[in-house]
Amino acid sequence: MKIEIAEFAGFCFGVKRAMDMAWKKLQDSQGNTIYSLGPLIHNNQAVERYQQQGLKIADSVDEVEEGSVVIIRSHGVALSVYDELMSRNVEIIDATCPFVSKIQKIVSKDYAKGKAIIIVGDPLHPEVIGINGWCGNNASIIKELEDVDNMELDSTKEYCIVVQTTMNSDGYASIQKKLEEKLPSAVFNNTICSATCERQEASRKLSEKVELIIVIGGLHSSNTRKLAQVCSANCRTMHIETKDDLDIEEICGYSTIGITAGASTPDWIIEETVEYIKGAHKNRR
Repeated sequence: MKIEIAEFAGFCFGVKRAMDMAWKKLQDSQGNTIYSLGPLIHNNQAVERYQQQGLKIADSVDEVEEGSVVIIRSHGVALSVYDELMSRNVEIIDATCPFVSKIQKIVSKDYAKGKAIIIVGDPLHPEVIGINGWCGNNASIIKELEDVDNMELDSTKEYCIVVQTTMNSDGYASIQKKLEEKLPSAVFNNTICSATCERQEASRKLSEKVELIIVIGGLHSSNTRKLAQVCSANCRTMHIETKDDLDIEEICGYSTIGITAGASTPDWIIEETVEYIKGAHKNRR
């Protein structure tokens, strides 16, 4: 059996930065209660490790204690959330991914100029919800190509278009092409993170040369699901959270296996999975 790991797999820059900032604050807590607004990342196993160190998860600002510490995760939050947090006299650790912050600034600036905002992405994803909060929650949100036909677009208006950082690049290209036909003067900002593009391309290339791809990451992680979608076009694909989700009987039937992982997947989970497969294969020889 040959196992190959994709060139780009696991934590991206923004997630690693947020996790490092949160871990450092937990180690230096000095008895303060530390919250994250929502789970730090879309990986249950990693989040549990931080909770064991004392991190509390708040689903809203109302759940945050006065005078505590609050970590804004890499997905970012709406502009109004900062005001709400400051009114509760908390220390804010802003771990918003710099690539997400860039989108927030573009949206805020162009909305102030009177432009209509379109966000291409998942309307239920925290990143998109946060970005929308930088233009008064007045953005139009497009998730699928067919959404473009269902939108009321005014070609006389000025439009600013941004993209969720983890959007599938091929999916966005199709949406952009259709929008360009309807809004020839719109300004398109391709804000898909370079790490997302690299990860998807590396996974695609690997899926073309192996029999099976195992995609490791949270089942609710947007970027991980997109990796599974990209790989499934070329070979048998399994999306798992940990090694415990593997069907080892099926795994041992393949001679070439590829491993890739979402941006919220820690290295230790990838390593555990690889060693588990190797051990199972060795025991069956």
